[in-house]
Order: sequence, then C-alpha cells, then structure tokens
Amino acid sequence: MSIGDGAETNFATMRGRNYPTIRQFTVFLENRVGQLLEVVRRFEGSRVRIVAFSIVDSTECAFVRVLLSHPEQGREILERAGLPMIETDLIGVELPDGPQPLIHVCTALLQAEINIVQAYPLIIRPHGRPAVALMVDNIEMAMETLAAKEFRMISENDLSDYE
Repeated sequence: MSIGDGAETNFATMRGRNYPTIRQFTVFLENRVGQLLEVVRRFEGSRVRIVAFSIVDSTECAFVRVLLSHPEQGREILERAGLPMIETDLIGVELPDGPQPLIHVCTALLQAEINIVQAYPLIIRPHGRPAVALMVDNIEMAMETLAAKEFRMISENDLSDYE
C-alpha cells in the first residue's frame, strides 16, 4: 500500500485512555490456596488498583478477571510475573437512578438483540455513581445503543481518576 505525496499518516489507534471501552485481564491460575493473594500483591507499591474483579473456579484452574485503574502499567506487571492471561474489551455503564437500574440497561440491550456474556459491578464509583462492566457479543452496537438511550459510558480514564 502506498501513500500519495502530501498525504499525512496518522498513527493514532483506537486503544488507550479515550477509547470508550475498559480492558479486562483474565489471568489463569492454578487452583490452589493463596494464588489470588499472589496476584493481588503484584500491584503493591504501584499506582495500579483493582477496580473490579470476578473469579471463575474449576477443578484444576481458576480464571481471575480484573479491571485495573491503570491497565498499561497493570499489563506490564502481570507480564513481568509471567502469568498467563488474555486481554478483552468490556463496556462500562453508569447505572441510572431508580429501584431497578439493571432493568433499563438489560432492556436497552435486549431491544438491540445484544447478549450480555459477562457482567460484574465496579468496586469504585466513577462520578459518584454505581456502575457495571459488561462483556457483550457486539461491543460497537452495544455502545451505540446505550449512548442513544442516554446512558453514561465509563472509560479507562474514569477508572484512573478516582485516586
């Protein structure tokens, strides 16, 4: 592929602080006592905070899913530890006021025929409001749908601002 004379090349990517998704790191651990503590302690002395987590346990291994306040630095820490992991994009959504706020989020996604694959609450409250992290089967459509319904999306920048 060639670029014509005078054409500018923009190397900016969609990833990073302003991209409206949140990176989830799934760490694969041997299923034995103390493994979770070892992962959590890896972030001691750094500015990285776990802002949400989920654990799926099986007989031989456990999958620890974490959202981090500073994902770039967090990834480096996990990689240096040699922990097997994968990185996935999730969406973060502030919950609306009312007695059953999840009904509104689920209804909006159902109307667009978007499936929620994983969900868990954030430990912190960006902007002082409760929020959830969702893995969906169509992330772009989910973000468009929720934005059209005037839900406030949470970005990685919102997770690092709480300090």
